[in-house]
Amino acid sequence: MHPAVAVGLVFGGCCSNVVFLELLARQFPGCGNIVTFSQFLFIAVEGFIFEANFGRKRPAIPIRYYFIMVAMFFTVSVVNNYALNLNIAMPLHMIFRSGSLIASMALGIIILKKRYSVSKYTSIALVSLGIFTCTFMSAKQVASDSSLNEEDGLQVFLWWLLGIAALTFALLMSARMGIFQEMLYKQFGKHSKEALFYNHALPLPGFVLLAPNIYHHAVLFSQSELFQVPVIGLTLPIMWFYLLMNVITQYVCIRGVFILTTECTSLTVTLVVTLRKFVSLIFSILYFRNPFTAWHWLGTAFVFVGTLMYTEVWNSLRPFLAHWRKRPKEE
Repeated sequence: MHPAVAVGLVFGGCCSNVVFLELLARQFPGCGNIVTFSQFLFIAVEGFIFEANFGRKRPAIPIRYYFIMVAMFFTVSVVNNYALNLNIAMPLHMIFRSGSLIASMALGIIILKKRYSVSKYTSIALVSLGIFTCTFMSAKQVASDSSLNEEDGLQVFLWWLLGIAALTFALLMSARMGIFQEMLYKQFGKHSKEALFYNHALPLPGFVLLAPNIYHHAVLFSQSELFQVPVIGLTLPIMWFYLLMNVITQYVCIRGVFILTTECTSLTVTLVVTLRKFVSLIFSILYFRNPFTAWHWLGTAFVFVGTLMYTEVWNSLRPFLAHWRKRPKEE
């Protein structure tokens, strides 16, 4: 498949996925568990049919390693989605998750004893400063919410702090999972599609613990207003439509990233994913009118520039820009 198609899948799938997640979270902030379960179930069923061949294909990586990876992946997914229930606005959620570079570098230094260049440390400092700026300004907004009395305002702020702690934990756990995957792939070779299936299929029994919450939100979804799906004319509760679209777009997003990793360098993948996050953030702010001050924009710019510095995209663009400058002279 042409890389341009994969880039289109990433931008189309991931950006629209954020939109449908925000539509769900705005109506029912505590719906993270049913969203996570639906995504896991869909990808697990698809993988069972097309990757595992109905269970007949043996995994290339021993199953015991997948159980360790799954424990991390399940925890990260549940905690990230549950954070939306703790007064975390979607833009801050996206900015905070962009800090994965910081967590990866920190754990890489501690666990893998890696050493990085000065430019890498500078880029991480920029990303850290950007996330701190956005988080600090969001904290001031939560604390100064004039619609709440002092006691309620303190309670909301404490829940928000718990949300920040949850996002921080998920960030570090996600980075640790990335290092674990890197070590597995070095030992057994890359099997991304297989890992995708097992990461989504093995955790399904764990959702039994969340069954009451999932059922509660399923009932709430069923009671939402009816919506007629364009083209096919099917009528269903609008929240179920949002959930269905969220699941489909999540699958398109993941498949796009998977195709991109097989067709392009890791640098290109990182750049595309970073640009996608930036586009999603802008759309979330403009379309949903999320509160976003000049300080938030400054913090976002730090995160974006720091990420581009980390991927060394400037070095890749320099030969192209030099060639472009020479063209008029040659003509």
